[in-house]
Amino acid sequence: MVATIAAQIATLRQLLSNWSNKVKRYSAIAALVVATILAGHTVSAQIIDPGPSQPLASLKTVSIPEPDNLKDFVQNKTAAIALGKSLFWDMQLGSDGIQSCASCHFHAGADNRSKNQLNPGAGNVFDIGGNPNYQLTAADYPFHKLSDSNNRSSTVIADSNDITGDQGVFKAKYVDVNPGSAQDIVTPLKDDVFNVNSTNVRQVTGRNSPSTINAVFNFRNFWDGRAQNIFNGVNEFGSRDPNAFVLKATNPNRILDVRVNLKNSSLASQAVGPPLSAFETAAESLPIAPLRATLSETTGEVTVIEATTQEVIKDSSGVVNVDSLSGVSSDVAKQAKPPKSPKPSKPLRPLKRVGRKLGKKLTVLRPLGKQLVATDDSVLGSYSRASQLGLNVATYATLIQQAFKPEWWRSNLIVQVDPTTGDRTILRKPAGALSTIQYTLMEYNFSLFFGLAVQAYESTLVSNNSPFDQYFDGNASALSDRQKRGLEVFQNQGKCINCHGGAEFTNASVKNVKDERLERMIMGDSEEAIYDNGFYNIAVRPTSEDLGVGGNDPFGNPLSESRLAQKGLFEKLLGEKPNIKVSATQRIAADGAFKTPGLRNVELTAPYFHNGGQLTLEQVVEFYNRGGDFHEQNIDNLDADIQNLNLSAENKADLVDFLKSLTDDRVRYQRAPFDHPQLFVPNGHPGDRNSNTDSGNAQATDQLLEIPAVGRNGGNSIINFLASSQ
Repeated sequence: MVATIAAQIATLRQLLSNWSNKVKRYSAIAALVVATILAGHTVSAQIIDPGPSQPLASLKTVSIPEPDNLKDFVQNKTAAIALGKSLFWDMQLGSDGIQSCASCHFHAGADNRSKNQLNPGAGNVFDIGGNPNYQLTAADYPFHKLSDSNNRSSTVIADSNDITGDQGVFKAKYVDVNPGSAQDIVTPLKDDVFNVNSTNVRQVTGRNSPSTINAVFNFRNFWDGRAQNIFNGVNEFGSRDPNAFVLKATNPNRILDVRVNLKNSSLASQAVGPPLSAFETAAESLPIAPLRATLSETTGEVTVIEATTQEVIKDSSGVVNVDSLSGVSSDVAKQAKPPKSPKPSKPLRPLKRVGRKLGKKLTVLRPLGKQLVATDDSVLGSYSRASQLGLNVATYATLIQQAFKPEWWRSNLIVQVDPTTGDRTILRKPAGALSTIQYTLMEYNFSLFFGLAVQAYESTLVSNNSPFDQYFDGNASALSDRQKRGLEVFQNQGKCINCHGGAEFTNASVKNVKDERLERMIMGDSEEAIYDNGFYNIAVRPTSEDLGVGGNDPFGNPLSESRLAQKGLFEKLLGEKPNIKVSATQRIAADGAFKTPGLRNVELTAPYFHNGGQLTLEQVVEFYNRGGDFHEQNIDNLDADIQNLNLSAENKADLVDFLKSLTDDRVRYQRAPFDHPQLFVPNGHPGDRNSNTDSGNAQATDQLLEIPAVGRNGGNSIINFLASSQ
């Protein structure tokens, strides 16, 4: 009897695993089933099958996530969207005056460049092409080639840990802004990896860029989830960063350090992440002691108070004596002017801030000053100068003033930051020009404006009118018969819906994650583990090559929220209690797990996966059909749905056709809201992997690709990566 019951329970556990390993009601259902069996009853599959945790639906049924306190910062949302679109597409953003956010997201929200797009992965050896500046070909894919694409145990013909990434800037040391110029002052550095015959080429990222379209629905962003749902106004790490402060002017003569907390803002967190690698390399002392500074209207004296202790920070000379304050860091503000011979202090840890230097550069420049804007641009048309470059507003400062409340940018005080120590000095704003280490309130808080404005723009990039949406809106003829069969495969034998659920086609959505950030799952080895909802190890590459959400943040804490809960840090760092109590001995499945991307417009966003290792949707389906490429190696963290699916050739073809039904033609033809300004993107370098041209300073000459400006009515169909799905 006991053996029979045990066998029944084991069988039911496997059935639960097969139906949906991500079902939120798993524990309650399993407990009910066990109790039923122990009571002597039998249970059928229908009784315990709860269906998908996220049924598919039209994206029109999902509200755009938004912070509930946005009005505390933004006074004109339309102006914020215009500012965000300008910043996102502006080539003046990069330290080289070329690189923009859109450089890696100009094609259906992703990147279709194919020359100098390889990162060599661990070991810094280019398996594919042998050198950087290589022109990729269709024959290079997939990166893990098998003699039988349906059998992961068949002979491996070729394998590479190379990554199809996105080319960025040349290797250089950031020095300073060059006031009035889009190009910053940098010192080129020798690059031992990204060079051809000792001539530096542009560096390439270590992960493939996912699409920004519909990214507003993600609870966290970036493949590893480091862009937090809470935006702190400074960087991507939200409430994890104890030293993230912005300055607020309660009136023009008083400023104080404040923490900001904007939920549903992972896009803002993501936006400020990439520029950190190009700006603000100076270290700052930690921790920051919050301050309040007041300018007297009668005497012109600046009084600075340490906000926590209410201690006035000054001595008889009128200069803040930071060394005399017990328990106060050297990063507190000083009054009047800095000492003539400041003693440099050793920073505890580099703390990079995108805001100040980027703000110092951009606030005085004409928005999109190197690019044309269509007169019928859906957002920027009224700002267009037609055949002249840039917008019809003279500076970014004007756009910021239109979009944001004045307490975040208007003040009669400035902040001076010692570039060696990070020590702050609060000064009365002088009549003349500021030095490059002195910042207006607008410049100091630029990361706040940048993050929220880009988020406001990206929140408009919602593709909710695909044939799939039309079908679920009630148009039965919107899908072909083959696509309808593919929909059945997606929801059943293909198991796709188990990770790509809901109208968003991802379990990493705000709607799915916000109340259940942690979940239990039966893993590939049939044992239970706790995991971060929406993050899965699917055996694309060996777990050890890239830990994904299993890695750490810059403060030494796990990116995995499951591990934070296990360490008792969840509430402290994330601001709420975990929905699951995790014991010290509970198994955590985080290593090698990545955020599940949405599948909308997937036809247009090749190459695929975080390593960009698959060229076509057919290759992706074959990958899943054989149970991944590193199933056995990754078994400790493997999602249980990564198994042999035994799809027929017709099943696979139907599934691919269904995936193409997720394409919104507004994206394909760049119609509003997916229209955009002109853009020039680096597209490799003249020459090839064996030779190129040195433009000076041992850097290769750029080969720029023009992306023409497109207005609200769109243009030609975009051409996919290596024309992989055309």
